[in-house]
Amino acid sequence: MSGEDAPAQQQNAVDQKQETKPAEEPKTEPPKTESAPAGAAEAAATPAATTEKVPEEEAFSYRALVLTGYGGYDKVKLQVKKGKPALKAGEVLVRVKACGLNFADLMARQGLYDRLPSPPVTPGMECSGVVEAVGEEVTDRKVGDKVMVLNRFGLWQEVAAVPASHTFLIPEGMSFEEAAALPVNYITAYMMLFDFGNLRPNQSVLIHAAAGGVGIAATQLCKTVKDVTVFGTASASKHETISQGGVTHPIDYRTKDYVEEVRKISPKGMDIILDPLGGSDTHKAYNLLKPMGKLITYGAANMLAGQKKNLLAVAKNWYHQFSIHTLSLIQGNKSVCGFHLGYLDGETELIAQAMNTILDLYKQGKVKPRIDSTWHLEQVGDAMRKMQERNNIGKVILSTEPMPEEEKKEEPKKEDKKEDKKKEDKKKDDKKKDDGKKEEKKDDKKKEEPKKEEKKEEEKKEEAKKEEK
Repeated sequence: MSGEDAPAQQQNAVDQKQETKPAEEPKTEPPKTESAPAGAAEAAATPAATTEKVPEEEAFSYRALVLTGYGGYDKVKLQVKKGKPALKAGEVLVRVKACGLNFADLMARQGLYDRLPSPPVTPGMECSGVVEAVGEEVTDRKVGDKVMVLNRFGLWQEVAAVPASHTFLIPEGMSFEEAAALPVNYITAYMMLFDFGNLRPNQSVLIHAAAGGVGIAATQLCKTVKDVTVFGTASASKHETISQGGVTHPIDYRTKDYVEEVRKISPKGMDIILDPLGGSDTHKAYNLLKPMGKLITYGAANMLAGQKKNLLAVAKNWYHQFSIHTLSLIQGNKSVCGFHLGYLDGETELIAQAMNTILDLYKQGKVKPRIDSTWHLEQVGDAMRKMQERNNIGKVILSTEPMPEEEKKEEPKKEDKKEDKKKEDKKKDDKKKDDGKKEEKKDDKKKEEPKKEEKKEEEKKEEAKKEEK
């Protein structure tokens, strides 16, 4: 799949008027009457139609999230773009309803994802929506089709022009949120487990970040194969959820050494390990493999430490980068695979095969995306924060539905409350300090009173001595 043309073209549409005129709509000819000849009616109707269309094209605008530079959550801003995206041959225009948030988007914000062009650029690799227009040479999509979209970038906006081959029809009963949660996570999990991993009955799989989007997808796909044992790492608060979802042995990576925990249960190790972490964890994964085991590495999440790029974390990850000699692979009877969906964007047929299989599994009720939370485009910073701090269980979704005015008003109110609380706390602190100073003064006075009494006594004694003399 190649998503380079469509998003780049969308970016160029910013603040520009559409140059190509839309297809002429069929003219409705008014009924012929004696007083109004047909020719006169047509002459009157044509200018009216033209004057209606031009302002409509000029007035077309849509909201889009734009990465304005590398850094923190505030670098992704909601902007308004003008001009309707022009369709090339083979493309469709999609009115976006929901977008998926992925770990790669977090890395892209920090400048750690090389498949996203330099800012300013609209991120977003997956979305769902309704086909609003079709370009030339498109035969398998029509206006009104509900679709999910997989693209290299450019989907975090209200409308997107994409190749029709990058779209997949949404099955009956699937919501737009579920559809936006499916492409990246489920294709990634499917191709790792079955294309690389060749998952078979009675095997064991270690899934890191088992409560994330890929983790939940991989767990569900493992359960489609008989008697597969799933080990999953996640914080303790998520264990009940991932156990219900199919993880056989949940492991709290924050309080326990997951290598030791795996060895206790499976001394020989794992058949398949999915590694999104990188660095030293890839070394651990390789050593945990059984003979004929497969390590599939697909990320470097250890590079993310804080909302801005952490050079120490990046350097540490590269320093501990896993490398191995082919002779060691031969002697160990192990394999190491690397997977990156972003670099498969030219493999349209391969991805379509995987997606069709996944959709069949969905229709059979064997897989179903789990939505953690849905956020408005205006709340993208909070959505990214939730995911980066590992507080989500399942997929984080962005909705293009405009944020209600009531909620917008509530946001400042919350900030005002925080400010009021800060002021109140400051007043309390100042009062405590003042009270403390008053107490100190009282104590000083109490200390001074005995001294004054002593001084008076001494003065009296002095006067008494003088009188005696």
